[in-house]
Amino acid sequence: MGRSKEFEESVVLQKAMELFWKQGYEKTSLSDLVKHMGIHRRSLYDTFGDKHTLFLKAIDCFGELIKARLKSEISSAETAKQAIQRIFDLMLEGNGDRPLGCLFINSATEMAPRDKEVEEKAKDAFMQLEHLLADLIRKGQQTGEFPCAYDAEVLAENLHNTLIGIRVLARTSASKEKLRRIADFSLAILNK
Repeated sequence: MGRSKEFEESVVLQKAMELFWKQGYEKTSLSDLVKHMGIHRRSLYDTFGDKHTLFLKAIDCFGELIKARLKSEISSAETAKQAIQRIFDLMLEGNGDRPLGCLFINSATEMAPRDKEVEEKAKDAFMQLEHLLADLIRKGQQTGEFPCAYDAEVLAENLHNTLIGIRVLARTSASKEKLRRIADFSLAILNK
């Protein structure tokens, strides 16, 4: 009879996600993971496979976390403009005590040029957010909240580009005030 797990898989996966998010894939060793996750090396292999497989699962975990937070923010918005503002606020305000930036963006810049699986996961996440923004913009255009001078997809691409830039700058010493100015300027295009 095999030994039962002495840990909650989702809890230790979140710990791995946070470590990869903070340090990146290359700078995170198996020893770092074992220590941070609080499990034995054998348990890591038995439960999650190798480091790369764990990393892909951590990216998926991050994706679910972000989807849930976006859904929560958007569901309570009364207007398309308010929903988009909440998406920007979420990106600007960070993740509480979690690392700054975005695991998708960090992973894409670190790994996508040489890892097709990471590239696909990042690309899918980026497209989902772009589609969400485009849907919200179209909704705002239909209700008269936003003018129809620009195509919703083009506006979504530009807003998404700003969100990516904000998440990258969040990992630097850029002030919240600077990030807010960048966001406000980009959001202003919705009213033109």
